Amino acid sequence: MKKSLIKRLITHDYLSFFLRLGIGYFFIYASLSKIPYPAQFAEAVANYRIIPYTFLNAGALVLPWIELVAGFFLVVRFRAKAAVIVIALLLIMFEIMVLINMYRGAPITCGCYDTVGEPIGWHKIFQNALMLVGCVQIYLYGRPELFSKFRPLMRPETDTATAKF
Repeated sequence: MKKSLIKRLITHDYLSFFLRLGIGYFFIYASLSKIPYPAQFAEAVANYRIIPYTFLNAGALVLPWIELVAGFFLVVRFRAKAAVIVIALLLIMFEIMVLINMYRGAPITCGCYDTVGEPIGWHKIFQNALMLVGCVQIYLYGRPELFSKFRPLMRPETDTATAKF
């Protein structure tokens, strides 16, 4: 039985490939604008008024590095399923923070890319939701890990009776 056209498009390897590159590069780009300026990023996160002050500076130092590593792992397809889970959790966290502040009516910027940033709004919600759907597609239909072909070479069989000498 033939698959429908839509199902073939959704489950296609090339879609996973382009989503992986797009989302990975997006997170790498976003992190590279935050890593050199942790104080400005901490100020942008403080504007959300959700994170306790005691965790603010540590979060502003660690979060961009998590984004960078997860984005890099996603691009090079090394531990891609773990990287896409981390990115999806970050996107969910960002969505919740933006929605809370939209509900409050706070006129703040997202703090996503640079110190100025774009104002929060439905555009940011839609963008994050699209990336979250992309993460689900990568997780469900992405190709295996980069080194999955070489696993037999990395983990030799322990059964000595069938081993060839």
